[in-house]
Amino acid sequence: MNARACSRYRAGTRREAGFIMVTGMLFLVVLTLLGLAMFRSTGVMDRISGNSRDKQRSFEAAQSALQYAEFWLANGGGGVGSACSTLASGDTVINIHVCSNALASGYQSTVPFPAGFTYTPPNLSVSLNAGTVAGGDANYHILPGFYIENLGIAPNGISSVYQVTAYGEGGSVDTVSVVRSVYQVTPSVKPLGGL
Repeated sequence: MNARACSRYRAGTRREAGFIMVTGMLFLVVLTLLGLAMFRSTGVMDRISGNSRDKQRSFEAAQSALQYAEFWLANGGGGVGSACSTLASGDTVINIHVCSNALASGYQSTVPFPAGFTYTPPNLSVSLNAGTVAGGDANYHILPGFYIENLGIAPNGISSVYQVTAYGEGGSVDTVSVVRSVYQVTPSVKPLGGL
């Protein structure tokens, strides 16, 4: 092989080595970008799952307050009621009563409600700083609460109809759930009339 052919061979080899290096660098950049994108999407998914869990916790807190109010109605609570103007503890059963005034409009944006009753479910702890308690359960931002309104007599003329509205928050002020039910109470003793 002469010197001229040898130098062409070396130049071609250098060009091929440069092409391989550039291709390798492009692959490295692409793989790095894919890795960063996967890392970022994992963080987003963690936040989404955390928010979903906190929303579920707020719903369960609201649901527990709603069921407590329905339990109170089913066990002899009820009546026409009296005006509710403050927020009282529903943990003491004698504090609970039916509210004769309607829940103020725009109540969904005012949690806790300006009037009604709070409820402390078993093993629920409240902390404005969220976090966890010694037992490992997460804290809730506020106690759940409820409001009971008398809607009048049912069409059957015997039963009383009530509307129960309850709220709950998860670990932060940003996760609020409001649930509502219409609950009918039929007395176990029915008037026979005409006796």
